[in-house]
Amino acid sequence: MNSKSANVGIVIVSHSPLVAEGTADMVRQMVGDGVPLAWAGGNADGGLGTNAGSILAAIERAWSDAGVAVFVDLGGAETNSEMAIEMLGQARSGRVVICNAPLVEGAVMAAAEASGGAALARVVATAEELSP
Repeated sequence: MNSKSANVGIVIVSHSPLVAEGTADMVRQMVGDGVPLAWAGGNADGGLGTNAGSILAAIERAWSDAGVAVFVDLGGAETNSEMAIEMLGQARSGRVVICNAPLVEGAVMAAAEASGGAALARVVATAEELSP
């Protein structure tokens, strides 16, 4: 766990492992290492899909006491992310927010905001400004 970070963590969840990893690479190249970052993609067999266990593990890797913003691509990713957040337990689940924002653009904008030390609510609001 990365609880030492003062910056909000970012988690990227996609049905495609390649999309999730590629988006995380893009975020990392644009904002550097100042933001805890993790991704989860694919089902348990490595095919298209998502699973709550791998999303939970990604949230743990990107954990920050400042909170974690989660970005998802499709409905199933959101459902499994909600399950993963519940699995964190009450004490931490309130610090994790699923953003209603485009996956790539939202994650990049949120990470840029987070890298400047913005609070979770501001990080989420910045990303959600991109929603149609």
